[in-house]
Amino acid sequence: VQLQASGGGLVQAGGSLRLSCAASGRTSSTYGMGWFRQAPGKEREFAAAITWSGSAYYADSVKGRFTISRDNAKNTVYLQMNSLKPEDTAVYYCAYGLGSINADDYDYWGQGTQVTVSS
Repeated sequence: VQLQASGGGLVQAGGSLRLSCAASGRTSSTYGMGWFRQAPGKEREFAAAITWSGSAYYADSVKGRFTISRDNAKNTVYLQMNSLKPEDTAVYYCAYGLGSINADDYDYWGQGTQVTVSS
């Protein structure tokens, strides 16, 4: 399975971005996807996840501002990020697996896309 993430960039605080992650290769029909992020000097942390059935999970820090969704026909997951804050600045990684909050439950990872929020 290969994952291609896109959509990162530079945005002012309060702005929005939408990340996309397309899965290709030998994907399962019942896979989950997740988004994790890593800020400079910090450990990777969970942001959002969605199961194969569409159940979504969010970190408290992004709840109410981020929305994860998926298009099964396109094997693509999206992360709509609104009301962005400088503390959201990080490299965002998509992952393919169970769709849980635990990084260990994912088997494949994308290359990461940089999100920078200026104050």
